Amino acid sequence: MRLVVGLGARSSATPDDVLALLRESNVEDDVLTLSTVDSRRALASVVAAEFGWSVVTFPAEQLAAVAVASPSPRVRQALGTPSVAEASALLVAGGDGAAAVLLTGKQSSPSVTIAVAAPAPDVVVVGIGADGDISAAGRAALERADVVFGGPRQLALLGNPAAKAIAWPSPLVPALPRLLAEQHGRSVCVLASGDPMHYGIGTTLVRLLGAAHVRVVPQPSSISHACARLGWAVEDTEVVRDIRVLPRVLHDGRRVLVLSAGSETPRDVWRMLEAHGFADSEVTILEDLGSVRERIHHDPDRARPLNIVAVLVRGGDGVPLGPGVADERYDSDGQLTKREIRAVTLAALGPRPGELLWDVGAGSGSIAVEWSRAHPSCRAVAFERDSARAERIGRNAHTFGVPGLEIVVGAAPSALAGRADRPDAIFIGGGFTAPGVFEACWHALRPGGRLVVNAVTIESERLVAELQQRHGGDLTRIAVNRAAPIGGFLGWRPMLPVTQWTVRT
Repeated sequence: MRLVVGLGARSSATPDDVLALLRESNVEDDVLTLSTVDSRRALASVVAAEFGWSVVTFPAEQLAAVAVASPSPRVRQALGTPSVAEASALLVAGGDGAAAVLLTGKQSSPSVTIAVAAPAPDVVVVGIGADGDISAAGRAALERADVVFGGPRQLALLGNPAAKAIAWPSPLVPALPRLLAEQHGRSVCVLASGDPMHYGIGTTLVRLLGAAHVRVVPQPSSISHACARLGWAVEDTEVVRDIRVLPRVLHDGRRVLVLSAGSETPRDVWRMLEAHGFADSEVTILEDLGSVRERIHHDPDRARPLNIVAVLVRGGDGVPLGPGVADERYDSDGQLTKREIRAVTLAALGPRPGELLWDVGAGSGSIAVEWSRAHPSCRAVAFERDSARAERIGRNAHTFGVPGLEIVVGAAPSALAGRADRPDAIFIGGGFTAPGVFEACWHALRPGGRLVVNAVTIESERLVAELQQRHGGDLTRIAVNRAAPIGGFLGWRPMLPVTQWTVRT
């Protein structure tokens, strides 16, 4: 392999610092090039001379255009690019128009960071049916291939291909970059079940290599087969890959397909339906779809490993889709943003697909939960210093079907430090007056990011007023009264008023 080492370094780093990290990381062999940002050329030249490597440097603006897995806000602030080591290594490895992969994650010392990249081949991903069915275009690609990757079952269906057959290792994803880099210069095919771009290896390869370097030749997916057998319209069917997400799609009359992890999944689906009040739902198990072994039945105790579970949802009380879910649905010790305030707060935060929220001082986690429910790609991190409340947030995430909600136990601002992914929006519900909390949140936000603060105490209101004078934004006073019994009558019982500050960076 032709390896490239990308180098990121502080201005105080010495050649000895770089050499020490290179030797500690065992990346001296097979390296041809050392790459970095223009401002570190002198340092890179001294190090490269030790090994006879060439040096390639790039302006920060060019590096900033490269998408990397681990961008650094600190590096962005210092150099104008969120990555030097990873970005420069990828640019050199893919310099001849080839795909490029990072072979390892970033490796760092106090003053130096390195990343290792290599060129990789273009890949054709061929969908294969349960009985080995492959399209004519897929067959043609396999006939031209030097190497074919796939799972043992898929390779067995292929028979004895002329190409070299390599079974995927387990775990696959960490090994994938090196496996592909070793095949650079060869014609490579990858076998995938059904449609490779539907929760398949195709999406992983596109993320790794880029869409320009991956060609996909699909077969009908298990989703298409299942909907065809059931008479369901694909566009009207919810598809769930992670069973923990099932509660969020349970509404009377909905049609749901659960992609199974094995023979236990049908029983797990039954148990979850019962636990959430949907025991009257119709459950169908579809096995080995598209093969001569295909079977459809309703007994979870007889499920084969290769199955998909269809649910026609009946009964129950599904959680409303909009913000402001009823307070009693949450597990709470009282630290809960109440339903009416929560709806206004979510409207101010304005979740959009793919965006990340920090919920600081999360309490019961209701803001983070409902942000996560706004769209399947919405992500949230809940920061809560009290461990009992953090556990409660986890239970609420499970109840509402948002398993991706990340929970950090710790107090702001220290708990916010060192996170690579900058949030698009931040809600501060607790601990706002603690020293450094606002500053840490403000500097963490992406450009154009939204900050929403709900102030209840006089002290927090005073701080909000001062900060609004300095940074602008909108102030809104929210007062809610709920009708409650007063003796034999009904009267209005006020909740604590909330002063809400909404501002963009």
